Amino acid sequence: MHTTFSRLLAGTLALAVATSTTQAADLSQRAPAPIPYLAPVQPYSIVSEIRIGGAVHDPGAPEGKLGNWSKIDVNGEILFAKPQISADPFWQAFVPRPTVGGSYSTGGRTSYAYLGATWTVDIFPETLNRRVFLDGFFGGAAHDGYTGEKAGAPFGFNRLGCNPLFREAAALGFRITEHWSVMATVEHMSNAGLCHDNRGLTNYGGKIGYTF
Repeated sequence: MHTTFSRLLAGTLALAVATSTTQAADLSQRAPAPIPYLAPVQPYSIVSEIRIGGAVHDPGAPEGKLGNWSKIDVNGEILFAKPQISADPFWQAFVPRPTVGGSYSTGGRTSYAYLGATWTVDIFPETLNRRVFLDGFFGGAAHDGYTGEKAGAPFGFNRLGCNPLFREAAALGFRITEHWSVMATVEHMSNAGLCHDNRGLTNYGGKIGYTF
């Protein structure tokens, strides 16, 4: 009886040791858990967004209210990815996107190219699910408009005073999808009183944008 009990105890201990060894071998051979995916801080493309649109050419000025020429402008711009200045999302939100663009007057009035920076702010992001946003732009613009004296101004041209000019613009936008958005826009160019004439140029229009 004692011999039978000893054999049972020895067999149980041997089985337990074998089981532990097998489990340890399985754990040592198990692959480590994959590292969770983290989105890049910046998009892989240096281009953040492309926009195209149109505008009514300064309806309150000679270029927009005189003559029978077209009062429509065609506009396009490229917004580049904002540089990574701060690791803190709060401060990084104040960093603008470098912007280059141009506007062509289909009526043969003032056309121009511009370079500057665009700031984008979401309006009530939690309530509106980050769909509605405001844009602000500031920079400079080179144009082909009239810069001479008042007495020599050709019919139907604004007296812009000098070249280049300051350009400010604003937009109210709505994101249709992750990539597509639409905007209502206003833009103004002037020399801030630094030249002999400062009639300026103000256009109202809209754009559609594609974000990468």
